Amino acid sequence: MLRMESETGWWLVTHPDHARLAGAFATAWGNARFRKPEPRARVLYGIASHDDGWTDRDAHPTITREGKPSAFSTELVGKYSAFEEIDLADYLAVRDRAVRVIAEKDAYAGMLVALHTNNLLTAHADRSTIKAEDLPLLDEFLKAQQEYRHELAGRIHTDDSLSLTEKAPQTIHEHFQLLQACDNLSLLSCVAFMEPATLLHPLATNDGGSSGVEVRAVGPRRFRLEPYPFDQAELTFAVPARHVEGKRFEDSGELERRFAEARVESLTVVVSD
Repeated sequence: MLRMESETGWWLVTHPDHARLAGAFATAWGNARFRKPEPRARVLYGIASHDDGWTDRDAHPTITREGKPSAFSTELVGKYSAFEEIDLADYLAVRDRAVRVIAEKDAYAGMLVALHTNNLLTAHADRSTIKAEDLPLLDEFLKAQQEYRHELAGRIHTDDSLSLTEKAPQTIHEHFQLLQACDNLSLLSCVAFMEPATLLHPLATNDGGSSGVEVRAVGPRRFRLEPYPFDQAELTFAVPARHVEGKRFEDSGELERRFAEARVESLTVVVSD
């Protein structure tokens, strides 16, 4: 779940809906400067579906120790922490499912999700927020994921529908970075982040190089990007969200009831050059 505070409560966006927004960004990605991804359908599938493993978990939102919805929020942008708020074994099971549910259908798309998961839990994870007795569980998960990525690499290598360029590790790495970029822009959107940010990695350009992208908020869920990576000068996207009244909840059951009763609304996201 992702949360955005309002005057009277919280806007809540599910992980799969956040990922669909990332997929919409990826669909519009590419112009005279920035390279469009190929194999297009498989990359877009991986990006738009990278959080499908969260569907069941997000149907039952929980609260933090302070009574807030347990969700990604503006204070977590740029870091991956607050592990003390979750059951690590349950969380890793969700992460594993998010990789495998896609990889079972498409190894190429699954590889992008696997690389994304590994990056989150290595480069960005704050291990100090994980209980010492739980660290071996995380390390075992990372080792198993490494072995699974090796299996996926073998499936990609023998896939005759892919060109040698599409199979190349550098190409796959570029597509992983695109997933990261679109995921990050979606996260910024879904929490209405207002500080300057970047799309994390240098992104592939048509001249064979790469370029970072800076993001500047000009209003809630309205961003200017420089240099601009999309195929139209201004684009409007929609993301489903539910508004729950109240800033604190007595228990997770109360939050779950209010979430289930809330109607699904559409929030607007605008990007421009």
